[in-house]
Amino acid sequence: MATTDNRLVACFVGLAVWILLSSLDDLFIALVAILPGAWHRFPWPTGAELAHLPERRIAILVPLWKEQGVVGRMLERNLAAIRYGSYDFFVGAYLNDALTVAAVAEAACRSSRVHLALVPRAGPTSKGDCLNAIFDRITEYEAAHQVRFEVLVTHDAEDLIAPESLRLINWFSRDYQMVQIPVLPLPTGLAELTHGVYCDEFAEYQQKDIPARQQLGGFLPSNGVGTGFDRRALERLAAARGGRIFDSACLTEDYENGFALHALGCRQIFVPLRLAAAPVATREYFPRRLRAAVRQRSRWVTGIALQGWQRHGWRVPLRQLYFFWRDRKGLAGNLLSPFANLLFAGWISGWRALGGIPAWTARLCAASLAPC
Repeated sequence: MATTDNRLVACFVGLAVWILLSSLDDLFIALVAILPGAWHRFPWPTGAELAHLPERRIAILVPLWKEQGVVGRMLERNLAAIRYGSYDFFVGAYLNDALTVAAVAEAACRSSRVHLALVPRAGPTSKGDCLNAIFDRITEYEAAHQVRFEVLVTHDAEDLIAPESLRLINWFSRDYQMVQIPVLPLPTGLAELTHGVYCDEFAEYQQKDIPARQQLGGFLPSNGVGTGFDRRALERLAAARGGRIFDSACLTEDYENGFALHALGCRQIFVPLRLAAAPVATREYFPRRLRAAVRQRSRWVTGIALQGWQRHGWRVPLRQLYFFWRDRKGLAGNLLSPFANLLFAGWISGWRALGGIPAWTARLCAASLAPC
């Protein structure tokens, strides 16, 4: 009995130490995010300044796989809503996805701003690979029409682009090589718990984590949608990737590009929400079914934590090392959290039969709750 008791105490101590460290980490980020002036100094342009700034030519890249049911409506709605003159959609579809190819071709017939980028291989591959094929189509278009797109913006098939989004990207792209527009979910019912969890996490990430990253000089991961990249910055990345602006072997090409651009010395900015005005944000549905959520989160963990560890290790400047810790601690936390809950429930239900726990262990467990 004593051996079992000691083992359980050891489990409690180890879990409490982990939870305490992780909670202190989260508390530190929260305190940084609410520092006076964190957002008050944000350099918002006026409406007149946005309206009179010369427009840089923008290409919107939309990678697809079996999105024939939504892409037509997405393009139609955004073409009608966007308040910007110098932009075009380049929409990628695979050779073996005939229905999506047909849907994009039909949209291209209705609008001269829409261009089909046919991926010259069977899909699906990776999102990065599809984006690279779209970029190849952009360069072909530029050569044929003697134009050059100065900013590339990534979006997905169901995105609703804010009317002022491209104006803000155009404004900030003069001084920043990566401009991130916030992402907000479209409303769903209270019963959709999977979607609700995503909503909570994105709200916390964009209102707390991203402001803290900017305050501390950390790199900003791209959200994958609503991200404006300076063309010349992406070409610097491509020079080390055989001409590929996105890493097609990476499962989270958006995160990878955010880190790589920062490592090159490129400036990044997250455009916060202005709650006093109509929010400028990309609107979309997050995964609404458990299976889709598990697949997406598995891709995120594999790409950000495991592939990131494999590619970059921990040999980075101290402030970036800290954010690597934050981005990768889920490798342990995701496994330990369910175990911690089970152990806590077991202690509540039957720990007294094992003789209780030492007072110092109880104080450690209580301390782990304080930062929460």
